[in-house]
Amino acid sequence: MYNTEIALNRFGYGALQNQLNTLQSDPKKWLLNQLKPMQFTQVEWTSIQAIHTLAEFQLAKEADKKNAASQADNNAMQAGELSSDKIRKKINQAAKQTTLASLQQIITQPESFQSRLLDFFSNHFSVSANNIITKALAPTLEREAIAPNLVGQFSDLLLAVIMHPAMLVYLNNEKSIGPDSKVGKKRSEKGLNENLAREILELHTLGVNAGYSQQDVRELAMAITGWTVTHPYKDKTEHIGFIYKDQHHQPGARFILGKSYPQVKLEQGKQILIDLAEHPATAKHISFKLARHFIADEPDPALVSAMSQSWIQSKGNLAFVLTAMIEHPASWQPKLQKLKTPRDFVISACRACNQTGTQKPDSFETLKILGQMPFSAGSPAGFGDTAAFWNGSEALLAKIEWADRFSRLLKNESLELIKQTLGRQLSANSEKLINQAESKQQAIALFLMSPEFQLR
Repeated sequence: MYNTEIALNRFGYGALQNQLNTLQSDPKKWLLNQLKPMQFTQVEWTSIQAIHTLAEFQLAKEADKKNAASQADNNAMQAGELSSDKIRKKINQAAKQTTLASLQQIITQPESFQSRLLDFFSNHFSVSANNIITKALAPTLEREAIAPNLVGQFSDLLLAVIMHPAMLVYLNNEKSIGPDSKVGKKRSEKGLNENLAREILELHTLGVNAGYSQQDVRELAMAITGWTVTHPYKDKTEHIGFIYKDQHHQPGARFILGKSYPQVKLEQGKQILIDLAEHPATAKHISFKLARHFIADEPDPALVSAMSQSWIQSKGNLAFVLTAMIEHPASWQPKLQKLKTPRDFVISACRACNQTGTQKPDSFETLKILGQMPFSAGSPAGFGDTAAFWNGSEALLAKIEWADRFSRLLKNESLELIKQTLGRQLSANSEKLINQAESKQQAIALFLMSPEFQLR
């Protein structure tokens, strides 16, 4: 029942060369052994570094303005402009290098089920790098908040993500101030921001059709006022990152989904998030998303039900929920049911062809070309996760062009080893077409564009 090819290609990012042979004995155990936190081998850039550098960038920009106002000399003005430009380039480079390092680890590490889990939750808690601040912080979210909480209680993962500077800044909660708070009464122009609260309910937990109201959104928004990010020069604290400011917090009890939460400062919002994480609607919503991501665009309702029940029984223990998915017969149907996204395609191609993703264009630039550059979904909903989102003619043409270019770089790779990464999933018809190719490079391109490689 537990097919090695399915374990590698459906649950993971495809086989590394020769990996099929090492997993023949127990592919299920291989999956279960990956239900643990993910660790990154390279620490390129942290949220603390990002916050410090952003503060330096703001100071440099202010200095540039003063120079521009007081200096008539063009050379002096240009020198001033270069100070902030240099920091901007540093941020852009650090963000890209961190993202590229993450991609390279995912491409090369054997435990690709764990990698796919990370990517799923990174997309579930999508943050778009749409300005210099979010560009600096976005790559740190999955490393600092998601990876350490990958398979524990969902409530721990949810709290870690919502309290991370990247999410607080992306959805403007760092500026949200309770109207009746100490600061709110003095600064009426600064008010409540509902963005983060709305996405927590609609996307991160219950789901859009779960029956919550606009008043529930507002109540949650008030419960998480004061959840903000320290400024290295303005806040009198040595701690850098998340901070709770009681003077910004809306006082009083909150009433959400029929339950009252007393005013206990930071703990009020935390308890609400814990309850949301364990809610039956959250169990159904995220179990469906997991099954849709791993198994099929329209997953078997019995599979989703089994996962949801496991969620409820374990109060949202992700290891229990994922085990239920792994052990369900619907997860192991031989029919290939998922179209690979550009990210999936590039990662699995690099793994099959023994590449690390550093070829030109590198994996980061390739994903930009193919329409799935990391942290660029443009919406808190993340990238689409169904074939309808990715199977347009332009997307197919871009894949073909990349496969052709990529195959020309593979001078010394064995075609037979590349073909073996699909094992028994490669059809006789596809193998015949590949073997009839005019060159090895053409054969590799045909392999990468075969239905068996495009689907999982």
